[in-house]
Amino acid sequence: MQIHRHPDLMQRLAAAHALGTLRGGARRRFEAIAREQPVVRAAALEWQSRVASLNELQRPAEPAPQVWTRIHNLVQADVARTAMTQARTPAAKRGVWHNLALWRGAGVAGVFTLLLAAVFVPGLLRDLQQRDTQLAALQQQLDQRGAQVAELERRLLATPDVRYVSVLNDEAARPAMLITFDPKNNRLSLQRVGSYQEAADRSLQLWALPPGAAPRSLGVLTPERLLQLAAQESAVREVPALAISLEPLGGVPSERGPTGPVLFQGALIQKQI
Repeated sequence: MQIHRHPDLMQRLAAAHALGTLRGGARRRFEAIAREQPVVRAAALEWQSRVASLNELQRPAEPAPQVWTRIHNLVQADVARTAMTQARTPAAKRGVWHNLALWRGAGVAGVFTLLLAAVFVPGLLRDLQQRDTQLAALQQQLDQRGAQVAELERRLLATPDVRYVSVLNDEAARPAMLITFDPKNNRLSLQRVGSYQEAADRSLQLWALPPGAAPRSLGVLTPERLLQLAAQESAVREVPALAISLEPLGGVPSERGPTGPVLFQGALIQKQI
């Protein structure tokens, strides 16, 4: 029989095997299947581990007083019957197979075992179910916290870390361009705040103006009012000012420097950390 195709049945048999309530031919058949089918063997081992771990979690449970009273009465009655039988039966007829005390003692032991199972097994199963429910709830909480941490990390990475700010003005000292630099993401953000718009055959080009050195191109602007350019912090570090010139469409090589008029310029301020 392919027990592994019936998960509920497999789990019930594995639990009964671990608890010792699966007996006789059924137990031998289950053990034979477990030797042949790894999935069934794994379920049996898992339930054995669960039941073994419950020894530490199980709260002490005392049988009801009437249980002990009944066991005591059964034992005393069996002792009395055995004494009477031995007094009536010749010694020659007595043997292991005719020893009623042996079989009755075994019967009392069986009854005692069943009573203990009736007292303890339901508690074991109940505690096992409660522990599984608690573990499932704990796993759900961990998953939720993991998702929250991942969302916070995503937001943190998406939040720009603005370290440099510059406002470029035109010749009349009117703001024309707001520029910020995020070293965490190596990104220059440019936002047009004025009304200037270059012709279709022209491009605006951003320049860094390092002290004692030639201007260095930071990129060519597109016509959008908000755009971003990739840049390294080394390109703007210790640069006191930025400028924007009007160039042929597509811009000019950095080593040539600005070839058209400088339309906007302003100081580059580094924020203190």
